[in-house]
Amino acid sequence: MSKRSSAKYKLDRRMGENIWGRPKSPVNKREYGPGQHGQRRKSKISDFGIQLRAKQKLKGYYGDVTEKQFRKVYEEAVRMKGDTSQNLIGLLEQRLDMVVYRAKWAPTIFAARQIVNHGHIEVNGEKCNIASRRVKPNDVLSLRKKAQEMALVLEAQGLSEREIPEYVSIDGDGKATYVRVPTLDEVPYAVRMEPNLVVEFYSR
Repeated sequence: MSKRSSAKYKLDRRMGENIWGRPKSPVNKREYGPGQHGQRRKSKISDFGIQLRAKQKLKGYYGDVTEKQFRKVYEEAVRMKGDTSQNLIGLLEQRLDMVVYRAKWAPTIFAARQIVNHGHIEVNGEKCNIASRRVKPNDVLSLRKKAQEMALVLEAQGLSEREIPEYVSIDGDGKATYVRVPTLDEVPYAVRMEPNLVVEFYSR
């Protein structure tokens, strides 16, 4: 299990963007970086720095997956037919914790991972506690009975800051169907993601 060791909102301040589009993000009040040197004038970033930043932002958005996991997903995207950057996004959106997040069963991707790790999710009727599991088109996810009454889940369902995308279908009875693998322009990011720069970073 991957565990984030630093405060998740530090990523927002380091990038200077509200990565998940949440009202609580400190970027809404302080657009400079974290720490005592956060307000220093920013120097020009090199091409490598721009690519690294794009990778950190994308990796952080998906719950700060480990570098080993992220690189593995990239390598799989390269082997697939078609555009590597599109493949990369498609594979990341197929993670079980991300589908739980997209279904609005958790307020944050970190909470979604916790819900999965604690065994509150079933895939096609079978309990699954592996957050990185690949969900396939037409797979049916179910919230177990106890989870449907959790305050965290009820809070997420009432959030107005994000909508359920078209590639996830909700039937209103604690079930969701993963309809298809999305393209980059279908994914409801709160900020601009640049997977093409991530591809450039790894293919140096």
